[in-house]
Amino acid sequence: MNLSQFNHILRQVFALPVVALLVVAGALYVQIRGSNATVNLIQESDARISQATLLSKLIVDEESGLRGYETTGDTRFLQPFYDAESHLQTEIQILDNMAGADADQKHDIVDLRDEHQTWQDAFALPVIATVRAGGQTNDVDLNLHGKVLMDNVRHDLDDIIQKAEASRTRRIARWHRQVHSLLLVLLALALGMGILIGLFTRDRLHAVSAAYRGSLDILGRRAEELYQSEQQLRTTLDSIGDGVITCDAEGCIQMMNPVATELTGWSQPAAKGQRLEDVFRIVSETTRQPVETPVAKVMRLHKTVGMANHHTILLRKDGTELDISDSGAPIRDKAGNTIGIVLVFRDITMERKTQEALIANEKLAVAGRLAATIAHEIHNPLDSVSNLLYLMRNGATPEESVHFMDMAGQELARVTQISRAMLGLYRESKAPVVVDLKEMLEEILLLMERRLSDLGVTVSTEIPNRVEVSAFPAELRQVFTNLITNAAEAAGAGGEIKVAIQPQGQAIEPGGQKHQAGATVTITDNGPGIPDEIQPHLFQPFFTTKGEHGTGLGLWVSRGIINKHGGTITVASDTGAEVHGTAVSVFLAKNPTINAGGD
Repeated sequence: MNLSQFNHILRQVFALPVVALLVVAGALYVQIRGSNATVNLIQESDARISQATLLSKLIVDEESGLRGYETTGDTRFLQPFYDAESHLQTEIQILDNMAGADADQKHDIVDLRDEHQTWQDAFALPVIATVRAGGQTNDVDLNLHGKVLMDNVRHDLDDIIQKAEASRTRRIARWHRQVHSLLLVLLALALGMGILIGLFTRDRLHAVSAAYRGSLDILGRRAEELYQSEQQLRTTLDSIGDGVITCDAEGCIQMMNPVATELTGWSQPAAKGQRLEDVFRIVSETTRQPVETPVAKVMRLHKTVGMANHHTILLRKDGTELDISDSGAPIRDKAGNTIGIVLVFRDITMERKTQEALIANEKLAVAGRLAATIAHEIHNPLDSVSNLLYLMRNGATPEESVHFMDMAGQELARVTQISRAMLGLYRESKAPVVVDLKEMLEEILLLMERRLSDLGVTVSTEIPNRVEVSAFPAELRQVFTNLITNAAEAAGAGGEIKVAIQPQGQAIEPGGQKHQAGATVTITDNGPGIPDEIQPHLFQPFFTTKGEHGTGLGLWVSRGIINKHGGTITVASDTGAEVHGTAVSVFLAKNPTINAGGD
């Protein structure tokens, strides 16, 4: 049961009593209205009785005044007669109006009016006239006749009063029945509505109870699933080989997995609630200055930040240091607001040592590939010097000796140049220096001259007079030696390679992207080219197409060195039947930002 269904049930439970009360109120209204109508009728009967009683009093006053005047002859006794007579017809009309549409009542009132008029005309007025004339009115027959007429009037009034009282009695009885019925209806409605509301409420409460039990079951299952998920997540975090730290939006630590506690030297209870900067202290390997944490970077950029360059040092709690790489990502709620950050980092100390060993091995491999070339390059000039010395000891003229000495000096200068170039290949520098790419490439080609000759490869160059960049010269010599060797071996006997330098000034493209000033060194061969399926693997470590003759590290190390110099290295190759070959382009900035971590 969802919230809308629950609210619907609540509305039903609320609405049913209201409807029931409205029904009861309607029934009570009908009953009370009928009772009020009956009470009004009772009041009408009472009014008719009161009006008939008033008429009876007026008639008594009229008769009494007539009898007093008849007995005394004093006209003052006629005053009540005249007063009653002046009101009697009006009161009779009022009683007639009260009768309404009741024909029986109206008939009685007509009889009353006629009988009273007869009494007046046949008895009262003649008696008054006789007394005024001085006559005698004590005749028994005359008075009995007057009595009979008045008795008829009183009889009509008694009939009217009796009928009104009988009607009133019936109406009172009906009112009592209506009140009794009202009580019965009220009791029945109350009982019926109570039972209906009780049954309905019981049914709705059962539905709510069932829904509540279902919700409890669902919540129980979800709680169990959440617990299992939490346990699975905790187990997953504990089994991850990287350190994981979660922080709240303010950068305070909430959780650390065992690898994180081991790498930082902080226990989970001790680190919880601490600022990340106090536990995860990182500095630059070169400057030893504090480095912005991934959490601070995530809060600043509001997005995931990738693995940092491998030149970050983690200062553990005991003071020891570890080389690490790290990354951070925001934890967002449903609205997309950042409510926390997760930090992932790992120890790359052994990885860096391994990379350094691989680079050293690659240097040794380069040295091995150049050993035979260097031996030939040095051996030939020394043979020439030995031959020249032999000629000078065996009868050479002074002019010939001078000439032989000049030739021997040239050969020894060549040996010196070769040895200097060889030393430059392995002479490390601690900071970048200005390097003349023209001079460097010519020295490398000099060292490889015999090797290229033995391979039957023709070399052409397109090098400006002087192109300078800031770099580590020994590392660049290693890169270009590798690339020229690869080009020569790819070209094969009778092949050609070309070494070109293209200076490049600073420029801004229409899109606003800025290009640094520098130079692009391109080494091109006309070999068979590199198949498309192999090209994606060229810069992977230990990938080689030379079998036992290759280490699979040359291009990988070369890319790391070029990335360290803030440059780029790209490969373009064509394997067509008519047009084929490979071109490797290396861009070096004139004033690069040296990336001490390599790739």
